[in-house]
Amino acid sequence: MSAPEFTDEVVTKALVRYIDVPGVGGEFAVITLDNGFDHTRPNTFGPAGLAALDAAVTEIEAHAPKVAAIAVTGKPFIFAVGADISGVGLLATREQGLEMGRLGHRVFARFKNSDVPTFAFVNGAVMGGGLELALHCHYRTLARKAAAIAFPEVFLGLVPAWGGTQLLPPLIGPDGAVQVIVENALNTNKMLSPKQAADLGVTDALLDDADFLAQSLAWAAGVVNGTTSVERPSHADDDWDAPLSRGKAFADAKTSGQAPAAYRALDLIALSRAADFAAGTAAEDQALADLLMGDELRGSLYAFDLVNRRAKRPAGAPDKSLARTITKVGVVGAGLMASQLALLFARKLQVPVVMTDLDQDRLDKGVGYVHNELDQLLAKGRLNRDKANRLKALVTGSLTKDAFADADLVIEAVFEEIKVKKAVFAEVEEYVSPEAILATNTSSLSITDMAADLEHPERVVGLHFFNPVAVMPLLEVIHAEQTDDATLATGFAVGKALGKTTIGVKDSPSFVANRLLGRFMGEISRIVDEGTPMEVADGSVAGIAPMPPFVLLGLVGPAIALHNSETLHDAYGDRFYVSENLRRIVAAKKAAVYTWDTGQPVLDPEIAAFFDVAEPPVVLTAGEVRERVLSALAEEARLILDEGVVSAAQDLDLAMITGAGFSFWNGGITPLLDRTGLAEKVNGARFLEPGIASVPA
Repeated sequence: MSAPEFTDEVVTKALVRYIDVPGVGGEFAVITLDNGFDHTRPNTFGPAGLAALDAAVTEIEAHAPKVAAIAVTGKPFIFAVGADISGVGLLATREQGLEMGRLGHRVFARFKNSDVPTFAFVNGAVMGGGLELALHCHYRTLARKAAAIAFPEVFLGLVPAWGGTQLLPPLIGPDGAVQVIVENALNTNKMLSPKQAADLGVTDALLDDADFLAQSLAWAAGVVNGTTSVERPSHADDDWDAPLSRGKAFADAKTSGQAPAAYRALDLIALSRAADFAAGTAAEDQALADLLMGDELRGSLYAFDLVNRRAKRPAGAPDKSLARTITKVGVVGAGLMASQLALLFARKLQVPVVMTDLDQDRLDKGVGYVHNELDQLLAKGRLNRDKANRLKALVTGSLTKDAFADADLVIEAVFEEIKVKKAVFAEVEEYVSPEAILATNTSSLSITDMAADLEHPERVVGLHFFNPVAVMPLLEVIHAEQTDDATLATGFAVGKALGKTTIGVKDSPSFVANRLLGRFMGEISRIVDEGTPMEVADGSVAGIAPMPPFVLLGLVGPAIALHNSETLHDAYGDRFYVSENLRRIVAAKKAAVYTWDTGQPVLDPEIAAFFDVAEPPVVLTAGEVRERVLSALAEEARLILDEGVVSAAQDLDLAMITGAGFSFWNGGITPLLDRTGLAEKVNGARFLEPGIASVPA
């Protein structure tokens, strides 16, 4: 059976040229991978792309005996980032999955089995199948500034299945292989830097980006003519049991056994120790075929589509032509959140940003934070001196709000109290032009109420950023009852310019991500207050949220979590639980529930002394906790949709993936609720039609 065709595949061509290199007794055949787009569209491999690479090798072999070596490289900044993920959803049968695996293995093996030396000149981003192609080559060079070096497959619910699990462990050892293939992938798809890749032994030479091809050819010529030797350590006698056990424990903590990909990857890594290459790659084929027909992978494809397509065309956004030009930004406040916002606006919009606060010390601290962050970026080489100085000059402070007179956008990031925010907006309105946009970063308060007393309430919009501002992708763009289209369009345009994933949200308490997280945390807190041990509750929801709930509580901050739960309880009643134990934690001024002195989470002894549970206690199993929490989320998700807070279930999932770090392989939250049957059990209906984020029936 032949491999399937991928509809609308963007074919990565394999362009061959022959270069005379002195001292090697022949030519270098250099294959350049290029899909015809700029660097924003990376090279990927579908069936036609693999066929093009196969044909290139056939052409080179016909050119023998003039060819002394074969090298493969990529278009500028990109080597290749793996399989064409957009076409994977077209695979409808397990046999098609097998054929796709076998095709990749057959083509890549031509580099491994070549009679002449083969080289990968990795000039840029390299992930998944691209990294596997490089590993099939006998030798590898890597550009010092290459970005995105990773095996993301386990993150997506797959395994590296074109030789990655069989080639990487013998090359860098089981410890490094478990780190790269399993732990980094489950750690929200963590990437390797070029130096890290070199230190692990992934590459044989780390070369400067300038004249990278020429340097690579010169280095490779030394290998061919014997003047450059490459020595690689053997890992046959390494301790394999410890890293494999560590990887399993990591997968348990991250997925609670709910996603099979990590465990299949660990089995394949273990197989590479003793199995011959053909047996190992055949096992990869079987694992790939199984996982391609699993709902976890289909959930990942759905999530991938959300963050790469829906995020670029947010539902409910007015025509972008209505958006106003932003030439200056005002930030009310100089605390940590306000300072992060000022830095983001300066870096991304490159317009003047003025911060205000009540006293000079706070103002100096806020502006100083921005300048210090820019100095750190300079030290890391991410900014040059001129750029750092220009950005510093853009961010200033003022004790008076008349500094906002010529601002086109003013955003407040002050204390989360409605009277304070109303007073701030009333004062700002005295100074700004009637066309200036007023934005609030509130995480829970009514924007409609906040704007009600203003002369121009129609120019108020919610821009709810998530902490840390520079890292979290989500921006909820909230329209109050009075918000006009020009203001809303500007909010979406600003979000896009800041590089954020924007979701249109109707004004309602805690909006979307915080509302669902509030229900999630409230139900967990209720269960623990009733008597289930905290460690059972924390472990029960692995694979749903990115970290255990009571670890997340420490990251968010107990005071903020309490405020959010009280706001939601006031708005929606008893389905949002307010924990008396959480009140005690806040009263005791505790920043976290756990101490980490031993490297593991241990309940703070002071908290344990006053922590109170129901009598008699109700102790649930981990499975019972998981079902109860997911049932609560199913109810809340349906209510959010019924109230029209967002336009579709896809927006709920996009919010939870980009704003709360919910797992890709679950597709966010609604596919998981459908898959477990809890959506129908709680609400009487699925959120999504079968086949959208699951294997087609």
